[in-house]
Amino acid sequence: MPSISHKGALMPESPIRKLVPYAENAKKNGTKVYHLNIGQPDIKTPQVALDAVKNNTIEVLSYARSEGSEEYRTKLSAYYQKNNIQVSPNNIIATTGGSEALLFTIGSITDPGDEIIIPEPFYANYNGFSTASGVKVVPVISKIEDNFALPKIEDLEKLISPKTKAILICNPGNPTGYLYSKEEIEKLKKIVLKHNLFLIADEVYREFAYDGHTHHSVMSEVGLEEHAIMIDSVSKRYSMCGARIGCIVSKNTEFINTAIKFAQARLSPPTYALLASEAALETPQSYFDDVIEEYVERRNTLISELEKIDGVKVANPKGAFYCVAELPVNDTDDFAQWILEKFNHQNETVMVAPASGFYSTAGEGKNQVRIAYVLNKKDLIRCVEILKIALEQYPN
Repeated sequence: MPSISHKGALMPESPIRKLVPYAENAKKNGTKVYHLNIGQPDIKTPQVALDAVKNNTIEVLSYARSEGSEEYRTKLSAYYQKNNIQVSPNNIIATTGGSEALLFTIGSITDPGDEIIIPEPFYANYNGFSTASGVKVVPVISKIEDNFALPKIEDLEKLISPKTKAILICNPGNPTGYLYSKEEIEKLKKIVLKHNLFLIADEVYREFAYDGHTHHSVMSEVGLEEHAIMIDSVSKRYSMCGARIGCIVSKNTEFINTAIKFAQARLSPPTYALLASEAALETPQSYFDDVIEEYVERRNTLISELEKIDGVKVANPKGAFYCVAELPVNDTDDFAQWILEKFNHQNETVMVAPASGFYSTAGEGKNQVRIAYVLNKKDLIRCVEILKIALEQYPN
């Protein structure tokens, strides 16, 4: 029998999706499953985006330009300029989701064996994208006790080697909800300039900043023009995860010209989704104001309820719609499977994402879970009730 690749064998499972078969079996057995495992908002997609697809007059569904239509990129650059990011359409490449933007970025700046430093816990697919590219993730651990703030810059700098090509952050963070301050971005700016590295910022949750805090983009930093690469997406901003439209943004011309070659190789992003994404840019600010107010209430509800459970420690997110909670168990992979496979309360259970998959350091996050507060407040209260009862009955 032919063998699979070493790279394929090393490809990690998704901590977000690997338990799906257990959830599906629970549903088949009549148990209602509350999904706290995945960042799929229940917020309605802006109607203007849906109407753009529904009411179009396209007769031939043709390829789009490899970098995305000029109309879309022009409107997108205008959106960024409103947010203090001065970029032109030529600084933007539309991609098939933020995932492809990350793959194109890693492919454009690294060779097999190169390294990227990432504060952990981090978005689980960074491990997968790096493995697919033959790149080594070098983690620097942030702590729940510090609310997952940027680790000491001295600790980060110690990890830089001749093979280091970039530092990658997610801001606001997935899975932590941590929002990097301007001061932290400036510390990262100083170190990438000193060591001539790229600074990649995954900013797909940029609209979701809470408690009077504001999001500060790496693209707003003067002096980072040749170093900053921003990853973005419509998935979370407009509750359009299924559209699969993201983008790469950078003022580094050589990098953009390289990334375009990757874009040409996959031909084009999806045409209908580009139409929807272009129309979504007309969404009024009131939409985001309402969404942010809703997420703040959900966050406050979730944190308040979790803190009532003995032995649970939870970070307080300032952005996105996730939090990391530390549970009084030794292995949340086992607990998350058990709660789907062998437990229910009144024919209901919950699905969470074990946090070990958001680390690349072996053994880290084994007693943590990521919870996405993408359900309404009533359901969140019920979810925590189920979680509390499950912890009381869990045999391990």
